[in-house]
Amino acid sequence: MSVRRGFALGAVTVLCADLVAALLIWPPTTVVTGTAQAVSVSVAGAGGAPAAPAQQEVPPSPDVVPTTPTAAPPASKEPEAPKPQGPGTIRLPAGGAAKLVRKDLGPGAELPVPENLGEVTWWGAELSAATGASVFAGHVNWKGATGPFAELWTERIGGTVTVVDKAGKSWQYKVSQLITLKKNELPQRADELFGQSGPHRIVLVTCGGRWVGGETGYAENRVVIADPA
Repeated sequence: MSVRRGFALGAVTVLCADLVAALLIWPPTTVVTGTAQAVSVSVAGAGGAPAAPAQQEVPPSPDVVPTTPTAAPPASKEPEAPKPQGPGTIRLPAGGAAKLVRKDLGPGAELPVPENLGEVTWWGAELSAATGASVFAGHVNWKGATGPFAELWTERIGGTVTVVDKAGKSWQYKVSQLITLKKNELPQRADELFGQSGPHRIVLVTCGGRWVGGETGYAENRVVIADPA
């Protein structure tokens, strides 16, 4: 479930989805054991007559049980190479991707939300800028479907975000900060996070956390900051 609305913060607007964890169960290992058998030999002699030289029976050779060679484990598959990234797109570390849509701030310093899950609103600095934030806002979920920015809630420091501009030039950034804020805290930090001063960086933003409904929707915002690689 999601809601569409904008931040009146000079920043952005987005929506969120639930995250699901998977349980991985490993199969038990079965150990098979064998038992060795011993072979005994007896020698017999005649009554009062000189005993004939004892003839020792040759013990039968123990049966040799052929062993089946252990099959080599199947070769692990090489990870598939990521598909080529088209111009005017952003790709997150785990592969979530969306089309970039340039937007200006609307009335009340609101950044309009994307029209659908496959788009990300871009406001602020150009990718080639030496200073300022390039702000990207994306949906987490919409009409029952999960959007690429749901990944922001499981992001890790050091992941690579790749942005390809309309001319086809690729720009890479490394995730350096993961920030979760209550929505009423975001206005106080808007200049710090989304301002056009300071070293160039990209700022990815979405919402999520606890659902409160009404005009608020979700109670938290997720902000991921990445610096030029």
